[in-house]
Amino acid sequence: MIDIGNKKISKRKTVAEGEIILDEKIIKDIREGKVEKGDVLNCAKISGILAVKNTPYLIPFCHPVKITKAKIDFKFFSNKIKVICEVEGIDRTGFEMEALTGVSISLLTIYDMCKVYKREMKIGEIKLIEKKK
Repeated sequence: MIDIGNKKISKRKTVAEGEIILDEKIIKDIREGKVEKGDVLNCAKISGILAVKNTPYLIPFCHPVKITKAKIDFKFFSNKIKVICEVEGIDRTGFEMEALTGVSISLLTIYDMCKVYKREMKIGEIKLIEKKK
């Protein structure tokens, strides 16, 4: 791990996003709560927030950070769902890895819960879209 001891503690915010390409039938069933495994969006939201909180245990060189907010949102399109993860906190280092991990795990949860339809779904475009300190 790098030494962040001399960095100033400040309020920080990071937002990341990613997407999963699905067909319209799957998106319709997700929106209507008809997926056999259960409530896809709530499961993806919970798993994403758990991932945010556990990032230092998943990625070896991440510092444990003081998270004050973790939020997962979804935007629907005709052929995809975009996952947005916003992480805020007060610490000496940013929350990029937490936000990216939250997005990734939320997307994987959607994939897992919907793979009964077909496995041709595509996860991608995972990226950092905002970083403030």
